[in-house]
Amino acid sequence: METVLASTATCIGLMIGLAFLGLGIGVGILGGRVAEAVGRNPETKNDVVHSVMTILIITSIFILLLFAFCFLLLFFNPLTA
Repeated sequence: METVLASTATCIGLMIGLAFLGLGIGVGILGGRVAEAVGRNPETKNDVVHSVMTILIITSIFILLLFAFCFLLLFFNPLTA
């Protein structure tokens, strides 16, 4: 049973770490593209920023769902029953 809990904790750490790595890379690329778009056409700044905020809100909701799934695995693990 200890090996199952240790493997679960390791996998949760990997899931969260890779999720934040992907999030950081994605937000960095998105920020660069937004700066490029606003630099080329400054009149569309409000539209571009509104679209980016929508994307970031959806991404943060997915990260919160990941945390919920990780806590579900930590405290209600079906493999330890």
